[in-house]
Amino acid sequence: IFISMKTKYKFSCISCGKEYPAEPFLYLCPDCAKTNNDINPPHGILKTVYNYNDIKIKYNSGELFTALYENGFLNLLPIESLASLSPLRVGNTPLYKYGHLGSLKLNHNLYLKDDSQNPTFSYKDRASNLVSAYAKENSIDTIVAASTGNAGSSLAGICASQGQKAIIMAPASAPKAKLIQICMYGATLITVSGSYDDAFELSIKATRKYGWYNRNTAYNPFTIEGKKTAAFEIFYQMDHNLPDRIFVPVGDGVIISGLYKGFEDLKQLGIIKKIPVIVAVQSQGSDNMVNNLKSVSFKSRPSTTIADSIAVDVPRNFYMTRDYLLREKGEWITVTDQEILRASHLLAESTGIFSEPASVAAFAGYWKYHDLKKIEQDSNNAVLLTGSGLKDPQAVTGSITIPEPIKPEISALEKSGLIKLIKNTLQY
Repeated sequence: IFISMKTKYKFSCISCGKEYPAEPFLYLCPDCAKTNNDINPPHGILKTVYNYNDIKIKYNSGELFTALYENGFLNLLPIESLASLSPLRVGNTPLYKYGHLGSLKLNHNLYLKDDSQNPTFSYKDRASNLVSAYAKENSIDTIVAASTGNAGSSLAGICASQGQKAIIMAPASAPKAKLIQICMYGATLITVSGSYDDAFELSIKATRKYGWYNRNTAYNPFTIEGKKTAAFEIFYQMDHNLPDRIFVPVGDGVIISGLYKGFEDLKQLGIIKKIPVIVAVQSQGSDNMVNNLKSVSFKSRPSTTIADSIAVDVPRNFYMTRDYLLREKGEWITVTDQEILRASHLLAESTGIFSEPASVAAFAGYWKYHDLKKIEQDSNNAVLLTGSGLKDPQAVTGSITIPEPIKPEISALEKSGLIKLIKNTLQY
């Protein structure tokens, strides 16, 4: 079923409410962007709004979600054809259900959405895939992004699959594994002596000077559209039901806003009646989002955390995230780096899923809720795991011990004490 791109969607400024027709290279509301500076979150972020009435008219209301699912949710994406997307499998990641964590029996259901199984091993592939497809349909062959690593490696990998050029600007301090990924995909890597925020500003200046298409989180409204697709998948994978709570790691605020946007789309279409409680989880060492949610003026402090992918001094999607959290009665919590490391081990040892610190922050938030007895009995709780632990193995090396080698002899194995340790651990 075809809906004209001219009427399919429009943009709405979250700051002033002004609406704009769908057109290429529109990043921020031109009026609101005039007041932006480098030390505060930007005003003028654009929300993509679809013609929901057209969609409802096209489909039988009782079969609406099934029809949308079978069509790859094309009616809720700002592209003309699914063929424009990367040939790699992006999204449709597993949702695992648990009633136990190791030997601990839970009095509720835990669902883990494992987005490390995307092509470049992170949630960022959802946004990169859509931005790349939109660029392809508009004959754009060069895309730039600022990144601490994941968005950059994601864009680089997706562009490699699409025959597009990727230019990635990243802090020189970004994890080496992520920089290696970027280079292996053939992107142009530009390392910056400074923070993610410095790389972000440089990429904007380069976009204006050279005319490259910019994928930056929140700055490009379609990053939110790409990241919302996990909401559709969760609803489908839970047999058209919703979790009571969803724990999400937060840096710039695009993943959590994307999730809200996906559920908002379903609510606008009458498919769901309410949006689940979404919990924003930040590292205490980089809490510039949650620390300002109820502040009159934004105040930033330098980020110091092992969770590099959510280490952000100036959250680019602050205003949209704040609006969603306060309007939808969302919740928020911070976790320490020590809590993140403990959660990393618990998650890996109990489920076989190895997540990077920024990703496992969401699980640490869930576990903190559990310790505080804030998880209701028989409730359904989902955690978004957004990136593989192999993205940043260096972050956890200090919390593990690799044993010294022994001679390849049974006697040496007996003397090592490992047999006793194995018996105790596995409870033989």
